[in-house]
Amino acid sequence: MTQEDKSRALLELLINVSREIATALDLRTVLQRLLYAALQHVGGERGSIVVMDDMGKPVDATIVYGKQLHEHTTQQLKDTVERGLAGWVVQNRKGVLLRDTSKDERWLRRADDATENTGAKSALCVPLMSRERLVGVLTLVHSVPNVFDETHLELMQAIADQASVAVLNARLYTESQRTARVMSALAEGAEAMNSTLELQDVWRRILNQTMQALQVETVALGLIDQATSDLVFHAAAGHNSGNIPGRRITTGMGLAGTVITEGHGLVVPNVSADPNYSETDKFGGIEMRAVVIVPIQSQGKTIGVLEAINPVSGAFDPDAMLVMAGLGSLAGSAIQNAQFLEKLQNAHARYRELFEDSVDPIVITDWEGHVLEANRQAVILSGYTAEQLHTMSIDQLHKVNWNKTGENFEILKQNTPCMYESSLHLQNGGTVPVEVHARRVEFNEVVSAQWIMRDITQSKELNALRDDMTAMIYHDLRSPLGNIVSSLDMMSTLLPEKDDTLRAMLTIASNSTGRIQRLINSLLDISRLEAGHQIVDQQAVDPIMLMDEAIRDVLPNATARTQTLDKKIVSILPLIWVDVDMIHRVLINLMENAIKYTPVEGRIEIGASTNGQAVKFWVRDNGPGIAEADRERIFEKFIRLRGNSRSAGLGVGLAFCKLAVQGHGGQIWIDSEPGKGTTFWLTVPVAQKKATGQLKRQTGRLTMRPSAENN
Repeated sequence: MTQEDKSRALLELLINVSREIATALDLRTVLQRLLYAALQHVGGERGSIVVMDDMGKPVDATIVYGKQLHEHTTQQLKDTVERGLAGWVVQNRKGVLLRDTSKDERWLRRADDATENTGAKSALCVPLMSRERLVGVLTLVHSVPNVFDETHLELMQAIADQASVAVLNARLYTESQRTARVMSALAEGAEAMNSTLELQDVWRRILNQTMQALQVETVALGLIDQATSDLVFHAAAGHNSGNIPGRRITTGMGLAGTVITEGHGLVVPNVSADPNYSETDKFGGIEMRAVVIVPIQSQGKTIGVLEAINPVSGAFDPDAMLVMAGLGSLAGSAIQNAQFLEKLQNAHARYRELFEDSVDPIVITDWEGHVLEANRQAVILSGYTAEQLHTMSIDQLHKVNWNKTGENFEILKQNTPCMYESSLHLQNGGTVPVEVHARRVEFNEVVSAQWIMRDITQSKELNALRDDMTAMIYHDLRSPLGNIVSSLDMMSTLLPEKDDTLRAMLTIASNSTGRIQRLINSLLDISRLEAGHQIVDQQAVDPIMLMDEAIRDVLPNATARTQTLDKKIVSILPLIWVDVDMIHRVLINLMENAIKYTPVEGRIEIGASTNGQAVKFWVRDNGPGIAEADRERIFEKFIRLRGNSRSAGLGVGLAFCKLAVQGHGGQIWIDSEPGKGTTFWLTVPVAQKKATGQLKRQTGRLTMRPSAENN
C-alpha cells in the first residue's frame, strides 16, 4: 500500500470513528463506542477508558473484555491512575507502547498476569487531550507479547486525538445533566419542605423527597436529644420503617455517631465490607446493604442525621452524596423553622390558658386604649359582658394614672411596666378598689398593652382595721399611760434612797413605759408621715450625744443578754438638723432590733461618719442576717419576717425608721449576708451654721419631744 493509500485509509477510519461517537452525548455511550472502535481498528482483546475531571481525578470509566462490558470499582480506578501504566501516561501526557508487559515496571500486575494464567501481554496506552487539557486515558491490551508496534501506537493516538473532544463534550454534558438533576431535586425538596411549618408534616416531606431523589428502599430521620445528646430517630419511611421511630443511639456510636462528630456525610456502598459498620447501625427488619448518612445542620450546628438505605438499583449514583448533603441542609432549616413555630404556638397556648384561668381580671388593649380581649375574671368582677367590654376603652373601666403610663401610653410602649392603685368602674355603677399592673405584651402576634386589675378590697379593709387599731392604741392608751408615767415619777421621789430593790423595780417599770411611749409615738408619727405632714420640730443637735443617749436607754437590755455594745466614731462630726425625739427613737429601734437578733454574748456596734453634707450612722450586729429578697419588705408596715430566729411584734419599728429618715431628707438601707450579720445605714442632714446655736441640753440629757399624753 502506497503512502497516499495509507493516509486515505487513516482519514476514512478517523471519519468513521468520529461519526460513530458524535451521534451520542451520554458519556457511557461515547466511551463504549470509542473503545469498541479502537479494539476493532487497532486490535487487542480488551481495553479501558478512564475519564478525568479538570482536577485530574477519575470520574468514570469503561472496561471491555472481548465484547463484554465489565463493572469497575472506585478503588480500581484509583489504583489504575496512581500506580498503573495509565498513571504514567497521566503524569507524562504522552503515549506508551509495551511490547512485553512482564519486562516493564510501569505495568500494574494483577492476579491474571501470573504465568500460570494469561502471562505476559502487550499493551498500548495513550492520553486523550483536548486543547491541552487531559480528558482521559485509553488503554488496549493483547494477551500475546510483541503484537503491537509503533504503527499501532500511532493509529491509536490518532483515534484518541480525534475522539478527545467528543469525550470532553460528553463529560461536560453528563456533568451538566447531573447538576441539573441535583438542582432539580434540591429545588423540589426545598419547595416541599418549606410548604408547611407543622413539624410532623415537615418530617414526612423530608423523607418523601429523600426517597424520591435517591431511589432507595428506606429513609430515616434522627434528631439529637438536647438533654442527653443521644441520637433519637423520630420518623422513617419505606420498607420495614415501622421499627425505626423511637430508636436511640448513644452519643458517638456507630456510623451515625461518626457523622455527627465529624460534621460531614459518608457513603457506604457495601456495609458488610466496612469495618466501622456495627450492630449499632442496624434497624430491626431491614437487611442493610448500602447506606448514605448526612448531618442535618442548622445555623452551623448539627441537630441530627438523615439516612438513605439500600438503593433500588443496587448502587448509589455518583451524585448521591451531593444530593443528600443538600437535602440535609434544607431539612435543618425546615425543621428549625417548624420547631420555632411549635414553641411559639405552645407559648401562645400557654399564655391563653394563663390569661383565661387567672384569678385576677386581665384586659388587653391596643395603643388607642380600645379593649381587644378580656378574660373570664374581668367579666365576672366588672359585671359587663365580654361583648360590652369589647366596645369600651380602658379609661372607661378605670381611672388611668397617666403619670405612670405616659400620655398616649408612651411609657408602656417603651416596655417599661408600671403599677398604681385605682378604682374599677362596675356595670351597676359601683366601684372596686384595684391595684393596676400595666405592661407591654405580644398578644395574638400583635404588640398590645396588658392591664391586670387586682381586687384589693380585702387589703383596703384590712388596712382600715389596722388603722383603727393603731388609732385606738395611741388614743385610748396614751391617757392611762401618761398617768402611769406621772405616778412612777412621783414614786421615785417618795422611795427611800437606800431601798435598792424597789428602785430597781421602779427602773424596770420606767424603762418599760418608755418603750410603750416610743411605740405609741412611732405609730402616731407613721400616721402623720404617711399623710404627708412635714417634720417641723427640728433643731441642731450633737450626733455623738444623740448616740450616747440612745445607748444609755438600750444598755440594760444588752447587759441582760451579756452582749457588747460598742461606739465607733471615725471623724469629727458636725451638728445635725433633726427632730431630736424622732431620730433618738430611730437609733433606739435599730439597736433594740440588733439586740433581739444578736446571739447571747454577741457584739453590736453603733457608729457615725460624715462627708460634710450629711452624717451617716450605722448599727451593725452579728446575728443571722437578712435574705436579699426580704431587704425591702422589712421596712413595710406590719411586716414580720418568719423563721426560727425571728421575734414576734407589731412590725412598725422599721417602718417608722424609714418614714422618719426619709422625712428628714435622708436615706436608710441594709447590708447583710445570711449567717454573718446585718448593718443598717442611715443618713441625716448637717445643720446650717445659723442653726447651730439652737443646741439644747437639760441636765446632761438631750431635750426630747413632750411625752405621749401631751401630743
